[in-house]
Amino acid sequence: MLISTDSLLRRRDLAEAIGAALVAKAAGLGYRPAAAAAGAPVSTTRRWLRRFCDMAEAIRVCFTVLAHDLDPLLAPILATPTAFGDAVEAIAVAARAATLRLAPVEPWGFASKASGGRLISNTGWPWAGAV
Repeated sequence: MLISTDSLLRRRDLAEAIGAALVAKAAGLGYRPAAAAAGAPVSTTRRWLRRFCDMAEAIRVCFTVLAHDLDPLLAPILATPTAFGDAVEAIAVAARAATLRLAPVEPWGFASKASGGRLISNTGWPWAGAV
C-alpha cells in the first residue's frame, strides 16, 4: 500500500496533528484542549480520540512488541495512569527504538508507517487480531 508517512489512511489531517491531539489527551487534557493542540475541529478530534481509545490496548501491545523487536535490550515500558497513555507511550518508545536502530524518525510518521496508515482506522486492521 502506498501511503505517505505524514498522514493516516482516510484522514485529511497530518499524522503530526493527530499525534498532538493524542499526546494532549494522554497528558490528561480533554478533547477541546486536544483539538486546540492539533489545530483541528472539536468534533473531528473527538472522533480521533474515541477511535484511539477503543483500540488503545491493542495499539499498546503492537507497539510494545515492535519496540522490543527493534531493541531487544529495551527496559520494560513504564505504565501511565491510563491505557490511552500507555498506548501513546508505547508509540513514542518504539519510535525512539527505531531512531536508535535504523535512522531518525518522527514518532507519528513512524506510527503511520508501522500501522500501514491505519493507526485510527475504523477497519480494525492491524489491531483486529490483537483485541
